[in-house]
Amino acid sequence: MSDYSIRKYRQTLIIGLIGVVKELFPGEQLKISHSILDGVYCELENSVLSSREIQTIEDHLKVWVESDQTISYQTCNDHLYHCQVDLDLITTIYPPLERSGSLKHFKLIHFLPGFIILFPNVNHPESLSPFVPPEKLSATFSETQRWLENLHLSYVHDVNAIISSKSSQDLIYLAEALHEKTISSIADRIFSQRSKVRVILISGPTSSGKTTFAQRLSTQLRVNGLRPVALSLDNYFLPRDKTPVDSNGQYDFECLEALDLPLLADQLNALIGGSEVETPLFDFVCGGRCQSGRTMRLGSDEILVIEGIHALNPSLLPSLDRSQMFKIYVSALFQLNIDAYTRVSTTEVRLIRRLVRDNQFRGTEPARTLAQWDSVRRGENNNIFPYQEEADVMFNSSLLYELNALRPYAEHLLVSITPECPDYEMAVHLLTLLSFFEILDISTVPFNSILREFLGGSAYNV
Repeated sequence: MSDYSIRKYRQTLIIGLIGVVKELFPGEQLKISHSILDGVYCELENSVLSSREIQTIEDHLKVWVESDQTISYQTCNDHLYHCQVDLDLITTIYPPLERSGSLKHFKLIHFLPGFIILFPNVNHPESLSPFVPPEKLSATFSETQRWLENLHLSYVHDVNAIISSKSSQDLIYLAEALHEKTISSIADRIFSQRSKVRVILISGPTSSGKTTFAQRLSTQLRVNGLRPVALSLDNYFLPRDKTPVDSNGQYDFECLEALDLPLLADQLNALIGGSEVETPLFDFVCGGRCQSGRTMRLGSDEILVIEGIHALNPSLLPSLDRSQMFKIYVSALFQLNIDAYTRVSTTEVRLIRRLVRDNQFRGTEPARTLAQWDSVRRGENNNIFPYQEEADVMFNSSLLYELNALRPYAEHLLVSITPECPDYEMAVHLLTLLSFFEILDISTVPFNSILREFLGGSAYNV
């Protein structure tokens, strides 16, 4: 099942959930807030739900599924889907499935003050993954939500109103100031542990802005008197003839075992112990390692910075003392929704970032980026998301104005997708999503902004 099909499945369940809540709690407003692991966090606007009430909601939702109702909707020229739920017309940006009986797998989990509705994911469409409460991820979402509430920003139209009033510069500076304050705080925390921490490990899903984050964090570390030294995991790949293959017989460069883990561990232990090492250099053309001639020794005021998809995996450096590592998870956790029922997917924000970046800097056609997306998502589900709670701190790289800024660049690419393309439906969906955002002039976006990693014009070598 594709990522887009999973989203249609989720949308259909949400429609059923809206109807059940209207039936059980008349006069209450259900809010579909944000994604959490393989689910979505929901709450009632004026009530805290008990575990018993949540079980009742789930039971009624199961009855609706088992009734195998036809889900009717109308479409208009705006590419939105208008579904009748009781007396209300619910507008969605995803088409629902045709019948409720298709929804075989879901579960509601009590998660104060609301609940999480769990769905299958693209890796396991026929089952639900075990649920482990994501305390750190949830705290990061809550922190961003409080900040938005302090600014009286609830939905996309609130940001659009600021842009329309010609006050977008203040909006940009405010969002960027939050990033700088957070990055500075992380650097201060690392500095306070400088007697122990010798390695900073940074990971996160694709298009999270990890490279710019690492550069800005390094700047703040230097302000504190530390000297960050970058070490690339790309140079620790095994030679091509020792690279594992996947079930299709293709080289699996994303699996942890594609790295020379013993060499990495030996060199890091040596560096932390004060020894000098010659770091490897991997030649991606010939698929082998060559002598780099680059020697490295860590000074007392130096700290290693390692960025990579496996950076939070405990199996990357099992022999290294955990107290010597500081782990950071970076992701674009966008939280401004279109309305109470229509959330903006954090995954799709990253896809839009990737579309723009890969075309601008790598010459990748948008059809190819869309075609690769399911594979990218499977890799994230296997190699990144299971380890996000290993982080000592999480950084939300989203910017509340970013889709306004990215819109004209992404639209230009998406309109080139023709109906013959297998991902045409997804392209139309993304165009519909972007249509909710007023276009923002990017001339005042700072050159050290994480968004510049995708728009271009970055002060850093990204």
